[in-house]
Amino acid sequence: MTQALADLGEYISKSLSDDVLDVCLVRDELCLIVHPASILRVMIFLKNDAKCLTKVLVDVCGVDYPTRNKRFDVVYNLLSMKHNHRIRVKVSTDEDTPVPSVTSVFPSAGWFERECWDLFGIFFSEHPDLRRILTDYGFNGHPLRKDFPLTGFVELRYDAEQRRVVQEPVHLNQEFRTFDFMSPWEGVQSQLPGDEKADEEAS
Repeated sequence: MTQALADLGEYISKSLSDDVLDVCLVRDELCLIVHPASILRVMIFLKNDAKCLTKVLVDVCGVDYPTRNKRFDVVYNLLSMKHNHRIRVKVSTDEDTPVPSVTSVFPSAGWFERECWDLFGIFFSEHPDLRRILTDYGFNGHPLRKDFPLTGFVELRYDAEQRRVVQEPVHLNQEFRTFDFMSPWEGVQSQLPGDEKADEEAS
């Protein structure tokens, strides 16, 4: 199977030499690195070419690498039921550059791309309905970015006086603590407070 995927990767690379930046096998899975502007052309080829026939878009997800100039990867996982193989397609982008939507090729991408927009802030151009899908419409920020605070910016609670849910800035009830994660056996003191009384009685 690995050799078959390697041959398929070489075939795709030759057929789309201007669009595919790199082809690699990662853990026996075929991965294509694609120029963002070419994503539609690549998806149409992978869906319709007789050697590929990846008719199923399994999912679309985002990955955040905040130290890179193009901090986001958009990852498309494709499945060919006919040939029983999977192809992973990746494009890289930044916070401002949109990635063309693939909903015209795979309608199921609609909700997946909305999720990427909601959680990472990755913008998809030509998407028919790009809006939040998991967080509230008034939500501030994108919670799966690595620089998003662990506590978030606001919290919701029910106010009995106003008889409604209110949104307030996050207030921590206790100070943030850093744990040393030592095992309890390593952290035990040889003499606990109060042991000195037993020593006095013994003498």
